[in-house]
Amino acid sequence: MFIIILTYQKEITEVEKHLEAHRAYLEINYNSGNFIASGRQEPRIGGIILCRASNKDKVQELVQADPFHIHGVAKYDIIQFEPTKYASGFEKFI
Repeated sequence: MFIIILTYQKEITEVEKHLEAHRAYLEINYNSGNFIASGRQEPRIGGIILCRASNKDKVQELVQADPFHIHGVAKYDIIQFEPTKYASGFEKFI
């Protein structure tokens, strides 16, 4: 499992220009089972995506398709972790 941390590199006005395309990208990845949860950071400096993928290379491949990446709106930090404790029902995401 991976946590993808997006940090905006441009002003919010530029982020918002690509927000609709970014949301479509998220939807594609939810439908394919890659993404489990996502949302913006508060304060609004970026976002977080909880991702299920076989390896870090696959996550990096997914990130390459994000319009925020394509247009240089955000930088991405990818953190891999193995959940060892989780709420009941979460096991279906592991």
